[in-house]
Amino acid sequence: MDNKEIYKKTLTFSIRRFLWDLGSLIVLVIFAAAGFLLADKLEANGLIGLAIGIVIAIIIIAIASHFVSYVFKAGQIAMMTKGVTEGSLPEDVYGEGKKVVKERFLTVAGFYAVTGVIKGIFSQIGRGITAAGNAIGGDSGGAIGSTISSIIQTIVNYLCDCCLGWVFYRKDEKATRATMEGAVLFFKHGKTLLKNLGRVFGISLISFVLIGGVFFGITYLICGLFPEAFNTLAKEVSEMIASGEIEASNWFAEAGNLMLVVSGIGGVVMWSILHSVFVRPFILVGVLRNYIESGKNEKISESDFSELDSKSKKFKKLHEEMA
Repeated sequence: MDNKEIYKKTLTFSIRRFLWDLGSLIVLVIFAAAGFLLADKLEANGLIGLAIGIVIAIIIIAIASHFVSYVFKAGQIAMMTKGVTEGSLPEDVYGEGKKVVKERFLTVAGFYAVTGVIKGIFSQIGRGITAAGNAIGGDSGGAIGSTISSIIQTIVNYLCDCCLGWVFYRKDEKATRATMEGAVLFFKHGKTLLKNLGRVFGISLISFVLIGGVFFGITYLICGLFPEAFNTLAKEVSEMIASGEIEASNWFAEAGNLMLVVSGIGGVVMWSILHSVFVRPFILVGVLRNYIESGKNEKISESDFSELDSKSKKFKKLHEEMA
């Protein structure tokens, strides 16, 4: 199977993730609006009610996502890995994906334990680069290091998914050891794995401009349907700035500018959702294929593990626990 075929076959996970994220966004908007209206009516302070509503919604969504949404992402990566390594996928891709995830990680806690270690290992390397920039060039070096670290963090997100794919590929190996092997592969074959770098950033930029731009406009039109709400909100912001409760420019105290801010947030949020569930998996298939191919014939030794101990404390701790 080529990358496009695998992407199309696993698109069912993307659709489910999108519906889940869209539902979560609707819940967030409902709670935020309810909080604003209730607080504005009872205390004439809709801004505080808005914030409370958002916080409550985020807590509810986070708890629900912890037990539900991980299956969509993990299942998709599991099936992508199967398509890449075996060249075929079953008819019921979604059902098989759920089955594989539950077999590999007997509990939800097991899944998050492994993914937490993966993210910790790679993120630690990114932070190290920022620190190195600070040490070499002071503030300017730190800025350079931070920029490089931000770029690496994008790569890290893909590598974390690839490492999870390796855990699924090495189904006869313990998840902890397979996780360590996945981290070692990156450091042994980094140049091969980063050859998709231009594609990653190029497609991401295009999707941000197109998707973000479209939903900025759509959100702005929706905001225009509620002028009174934004007038009320602008008045409250103005009063809080005048009293010193918040430090902000008077630019934010105008209803039209608040509409622009909300529209910008709406554009970024919708881009984040659509890019994550539809565009990113399209890129990931190619990166995952390079990753798996680079390690299929690799024999990872104890010395490879030891070499990585010096680069990541989290990896070293995991290595010691496995010994």
